[in-house]
Amino acid sequence: MEILLPVLAVLGGFVALVWAADRFVMGAAAVAHNSGVSPLVIGLTIVGFGTSAPEMLVSSVAAYNGVANLSIGNAVGSNIANVALVLGLAAMVRPLQIHPKVMGRELPVMILVMLFAAGLMLDGELGRVDGILLLVGLLVMVTFVVREGLRSDDEPPDLEELPDEMKTGVAVFWIVAGLAVLLASSEMLVWGATAVAQLFGVSERVIGLTVVAFGTSLPELAATLVAAKRGEHDIAVGNVVGSNVFNTLGVLGLPGIIQPGRADALVMRLDVPVMIGVAALLWVLARVFRPYSHLGRVRGGLLVVVYFAYAVGVYLYVS
Repeated sequence: MEILLPVLAVLGGFVALVWAADRFVMGAAAVAHNSGVSPLVIGLTIVGFGTSAPEMLVSSVAAYNGVANLSIGNAVGSNIANVALVLGLAAMVRPLQIHPKVMGRELPVMILVMLFAAGLMLDGELGRVDGILLLVGLLVMVTFVVREGLRSDDEPPDLEELPDEMKTGVAVFWIVAGLAVLLASSEMLVWGATAVAQLFGVSERVIGLTVVAFGTSLPELAATLVAAKRGEHDIAVGNVVGSNVFNTLGVLGLPGIIQPGRADALVMRLDVPVMIGVAALLWVLARVFRPYSHLGRVRGGLLVVVYFAYAVGVYLYVS
């Protein structure tokens, strides 16, 4: 009976997550359609920030409680899950066409941001100055993306499944309501999965590197899968890229300001190189191999295999 409530939390959280993701993406796409703003910008800002909220919440609370490494591991682990698992599964559901701007600008910038954050932590510390630099970088990135989006000559998206009469007010309601349920259901899932893991005697460190990181990536997973199924490739890919930029600059920046602390040597030795490596792998898969700017089912499957190999490696390495 002890395991019943956590299992119900996992199942109920999953159902709520899928429903909320559908409403959230629908609302975001409607805002893009009604305002004439590129869905790429919506994915990089509204969806990217909204689905990064669980990571920001977990990292802020962990930092406040003096658990800096949970904050760092959560951000880095979520970035790995976003690229390898989330985009990989989305591509397996429906092959993704990656926008040329993402290939030429956003993906390289995401990798540079990761290298920048890794460089700040090379001394083994995530200090207050580091946190300020990361948050300033986030502000600069958001400002740049929004300005570029407003200047864009891209045509508004042709959304076949979007109701013609969905007004902006209704769309905003679904964004807010969907985000609220996304956050609540992801927290429910993390709690349930963590409780199940503890009942089976899995170490807290493994839980932090895998269950918590995966759990806080569930909004990205749900939103990206729904967007891919709907054919909203720009929102699907832009969500992951935007979310990773928010994770690297915002989720790492917050604990640095709230409670500076040391970065675990294992995170710097294993997780950070894997985070940068999977981002580079995504760029290579879409840039080097034909068809270009394309992430098909085979390439998506490769990313998923890489993620599970990493997850197994974490368990074996830290056990």
